[in-house]
Amino acid sequence: GAAARSEALLAAIRSIAGNLPVRFIINTSADIDHTGGNPAVSSAGEQVAGGDIRNALGNTAENGAAILAHEEVQTRMSQGADARPFGAWPTETFFTAKKEIFFNGEGIQLLHVPKAHSDGDLMVYFRKSDVLVVGDLFSTEGYPVFHLDRGGSLNGVIAGLNRIIDLTIPREKQEGGTYVIPGHGRIVDEAEVVDYRDMVTILRDRVADLVKKGQSLEQVKAANVTLDYDVRWGLGGEWATDAFLDAAYRSLKQP
Repeated sequence: GAAARSEALLAAIRSIAGNLPVRFIINTSADIDHTGGNPAVSSAGEQVAGGDIRNALGNTAENGAAILAHEEVQTRMSQGADARPFGAWPTETFFTAKKEIFFNGEGIQLLHVPKAHSDGDLMVYFRKSDVLVVGDLFSTEGYPVFHLDRGGSLNGVIAGLNRIIDLTIPREKQEGGTYVIPGHGRIVDEAEVVDYRDMVTILRDRVADLVKKGQSLEQVKAANVTLDYDVRWGLGGEWATDAFLDAAYRSLKQP
């Protein structure tokens, strides 16, 4: 989460786990509202490590919780406009399609979703608990957010939503089953992700049709292609209808 929420987050963790240390932090993207708390939360934990780290590496060595992320997140957090202090960087990265760890009695899969919200998005699947944390690939609060300047794309978001649906298993009558935890908003099940995927796909196809016809961005906005969804998804926030259409148009104009 954001840096300002670190104490509240740690208090919530302690209410469940007592004084047990935080062992792992997983960054689902490089966004500051998801990674700003890295230093504070990591400092409150410790890694599982053998030997005497401080004597081996010196008194300045830190043994905070490990911060796991895709290597694209490390790249963005260490250089350029999104650069952060060294203590906020991931301590362990990977570049493959997935990374797996076994902790607290269950398998945990870190699944890379390329070119979606950004180029370093992760979904985190807790297999025994049947919980899927999807970061900003999905939100219950508005249209999908994707950053073209950070490697994101509208089609990548739709591919990510389809992957969520592939992993989730609903209970009877599509209610319950696998829990999906979005980057923003409330916990949902598969059915709500399906509705969201359908909405985003319909809007993608509407915009793509106008792009194919040579329409300008202003003409696309004037066509009111989102009108039937704006009441639910286009209100308020920094990513309202206008911002979504701007990003969607530019994404679909790319080769």
